[in-house]
Amino acid sequence: MVSVETDTPLTIPATTERTAVVIFVHGLGQNNRGWKQSMQEVAKRLPFVEFLLPQAPFRPVTYNAGELRPSWFDIGTLPPGREEFDEQAISESVSYIESLVSTKIREGTASNRIVLVGFSQGAALGIMVALTTLNELGGVANFSGWIPLRMREQMIHTEPRLPIFWGHGDADSEIPLPYAKESIRFLEDTLNITGDLLTFKEYAGLDHQINKEELQDFTEWLWSILHSTNQRNPDENIAEEQF
Repeated sequence: MVSVETDTPLTIPATTERTAVVIFVHGLGQNNRGWKQSMQEVAKRLPFVEFLLPQAPFRPVTYNAGELRPSWFDIGTLPPGREEFDEQAISESVSYIESLVSTKIREGTASNRIVLVGFSQGAALGIMVALTTLNELGGVANFSGWIPLRMREQMIHTEPRLPIFWGHGDADSEIPLPYAKESIRFLEDTLNITGDLLTFKEYAGLDHQINKEELQDFTEWLWSILHSTNQRNPDENIAEEQF
């Protein structure tokens, strides 16, 4: 069994009093350091937020002919097959992200001031956690991800109600745009996530990555949901002036 708790997450500390936490989950084959600069750009506008970037362990990845790569769970094809579901590794990874959330709650951050964010496979993991957890999270953001079919029944029983940001490029060949649109229909039609909670952004010409426009949209969304929760401090006024 591969442990998902071998590496300490990379932390971008708040530069004022910490009143919120973002947990960013990277994609397949990536490392957390590769996302540090992007999250630092977001952090400049949200000085009261601590960013936590966990690192996936090396696992054999079927899509890469069994090569050991940083991966939250195994995957056989891209785009993902309808029945793709590495139950054991997904369970381990969900538990690990949940443990990070629980640690921050024990440290004094309210659950509704904790936001999960992810890219690609990390986005799939983040939304699986956010839509099944018993903690009332502040929101979840999904960059170029999908919602695995076999996790959806559990989401239906949990009846999640939280802000969701979904950004996706229309030129993405690894997780094509129809995957995003089908996931949005599931959120709207099956989970009854209303328009005031759901933000969907489509980016023309963008392949399997994020760009400055998407990062700006995400930053504004993140500020708006943290601004609306009730544990605001004077430092958050500074962020407001920057938009």
